[in-house]
Amino acid sequence: MEIRNLISFVHVAELNSFTKAAQVLGYSQSTISFQIKQLETELNCLLFDRINHTISLTDKGKELLFYAQNISSLTDEFMQNMNSEKELKGFIHFVSPDSVCEDMLLTNYFDFHKQYPGINLKFTNADTGDMFGMLDRNEADAIITLDNHVYRNDYVIAKEEHIEMHFVANKNNVMAGRKNLLIEDIIDRPFILTEKGMGYRSIFDKILAKKSIDITPVLEVGRTDIITKLLEENDDCISFLPCFATDEKVKKGKLVYLDVCDFETNIWKQLIYHKNKWISNCMNAFLEYIKKHEFR
Repeated sequence: MEIRNLISFVHVAELNSFTKAAQVLGYSQSTISFQIKQLETELNCLLFDRINHTISLTDKGKELLFYAQNISSLTDEFMQNMNSEKELKGFIHFVSPDSVCEDMLLTNYFDFHKQYPGINLKFTNADTGDMFGMLDRNEADAIITLDNHVYRNDYVIAKEEHIEMHFVANKNNVMAGRKNLLIEDIIDRPFILTEKGMGYRSIFDKILAKKSIDITPVLEVGRTDIITKLLEENDDCISFLPCFATDEKVKKGKLVYLDVCDFETNIWKQLIYHKNKWISNCMNAFLEYIKKHEFR
């Protein structure tokens, strides 16, 4: 029984797709199918039910997965120990909201790449619910959430930080400089917001719903750099954004925070990975880098 066939089996089972497994492993789909067929022939059993272009593990497949995952982890550990004196080389898939991804790429990416040129990073954007699903299916190595505080015993929180949120606008906005504003005072202004359902936007909408308030933004866009640029160029619009996306422009006097006194949020930025995730040297280097540096 070949180890590479077992590794391919693990990827197909965890990703629930022959196509995705082939993409991750750099094989053709036909190669993955052949490897699984070899395993099934050797074990004289069916490992996957294949119905209407969907697959699911059979009982024998579930039994094999437990052993195959252990073999895969031990193989990775052995290879890592053999190469411990060599340059770190590997692939890490990291998932975060748009605003966090944008901030990390612009401020930290090239420094990380300079220190670890052999580690390839893939950044993907998703909402919080999708992120956890990707962790559970081993489609992501680590995530950063920008949402309510997460408490789950199957996840490891490697780093966390409470995030301040602000209503922000152009310095010439009619609401700028006014004290003790209520949400009702600004609710009819044109809003530019991040996409509905994404992280802190979802929390924002829930708080409004509790107050029986609804906002229909004039524009929804995931990138906070675009939102802040539009605010700079427009005196009327308002947005609701995390401090790390706005602090610099506020300090330069290009934007201002509005003094809205009846709207409180509890947003956390958390670096999370699954407790069952095997931490390779590359993964450890990535986690330690983020722990030692500011999230931004």
